[in-house]
Amino acid sequence: MDSHIAQQLQQFVNSIHPLSFAEWEAFSSSWQEVHYKRKELITRAGEVEKYLYFVTSGIQRAYYLDDTHREVTLVFTYPPSFSGVPDSFQLQQPSDLSFEAITATSMLRLPYSEFQRLINQYPNIERFVRLATAAALKGVLRRQAEVMVFSAEDRFRSLLKRSPHILNMIPHKYLASYLGLDATTFSKLLNSIVI
Repeated sequence: MDSHIAQQLQQFVNSIHPLSFAEWEAFSSSWQEVHYKRKELITRAGEVEKYLYFVTSGIQRAYYLDDTHREVTLVFTYPPSFSGVPDSFQLQQPSDLSFEAITATSMLRLPYSEFQRLINQYPNIERFVRLATAAALKGVLRRQAEVMVFSAEDRFRSLLKRSPHILNMIPHKYLASYLGLDATTFSKLLNSIVI
């Protein structure tokens, strides 16, 4: 693994829960670099997620297809962050979501078998995973509350407050889907709110 990418991963891990030198060596040596093209499907709904990913470049999204085959975007990931379909990965059950690269993407990936070996061998790595999962769950619950309680304008404002850079990174049709808005409402909000 490139030293810059290793440093990026280590800084991200340390921001959640630092690992000892031996733990870090075991953890960092288990990842492999992968690349995906723009619009490439990484994991299909119905498949079991085989990898945990760490994003080093590009933007990805996880989405759900409703009964009318409308795509509903649930999450975006971009550097530096973990990515994939975490519930399918940790439970090793078929995913309800599809996971795709929106742009050309480079990531590190950790196979499930290595993940299991690491958390069984190193209790501190398991603690790190638990804390990272709890932080992700906190974000999911906050987003669920926003979708259930906030008006369309408040959801839009919340997104801009949390991630203002996202408007220039992600196609607006995906942002509208993420916010539960149709394209017309999203466009009106974009033109009416001072950024």
